[in-house]
Amino acid sequence: MTSSEMWGREAAERYDAEETEMTSAAVLGATVDFLAELAGEGRALEFAIGTGRVGVPLRGRGVPVAGIELSEHMAAVLRRKVDEDTLPVVIGDMATTVVPGEFSLVYLVYNTISNLLTQDEQVTCFRNAARHLEPGGRFVIELGVPPLRFLPPGQVAVPFDVSERHLGFDTVDPVEQILVSHHFSRDGDGDHYRRDASRHRYAWPAELDLMARIAGLAPERRVADWDGTPFTQDSPKHISVWRKPA
Repeated sequence: MTSSEMWGREAAERYDAEETEMTSAAVLGATVDFLAELAGEGRALEFAIGTGRVGVPLRGRGVPVAGIELSEHMAAVLRRKVDEDTLPVVIGDMATTVVPGEFSLVYLVYNTISNLLTQDEQVTCFRNAARHLEPGGRFVIELGVPPLRFLPPGQVAVPFDVSERHLGFDTVDPVEQILVSHHFSRDGDGDHYRRDASRHRYAWPAELDLMARIAGLAPERRVADWDGTPFTQDSPKHISVWRKPA
């Protein structure tokens, strides 16, 4: 078991409904296009596949997909969408669990590597990705850039969403590189708000490149989004691609 916090039944059941923007055609279309091109004629493995938000439509594009998922509850939601023969999922942690065979693509989306709360586990995750890749295969990560530029001296919180149904802000510990995302979500049409929080270990792009090098992977590409927008100092996130030498 890794340090990743477990998704329970209630959180898994409401996940898709609360992530409507991330499940939109605009977001998923570009994501699947990007990943399908990298997978080519090979197989793809998604670490922390969750409810299949990305894996299911990627499989629908004709790419053979397998997944690793820590939460049985998240995997159960995925299983309602597609059967085991079509998209096999192994229950386990993404840092150490092994799926049979080799893959042309291993990918981790939506900040999920930050669920591993220690640097050692994140390095182990890179090594696990390299273990699964065939020669010439690629490892892809989608991860936000730490919001430290928005923190004036003495401030520890950064808001990321202030809307009618949701209030969200991150608190940051720059010594331990731990970020806590706080969510206040409105339930129904009343005045009741549900409070949730999740812990993450953030990492800079250069730190991820070093993890990749430790795992024997070489940097190939870094862009700001799935559409391929150039990555700059102002980009709030990045899509990074590393390649296993042929």
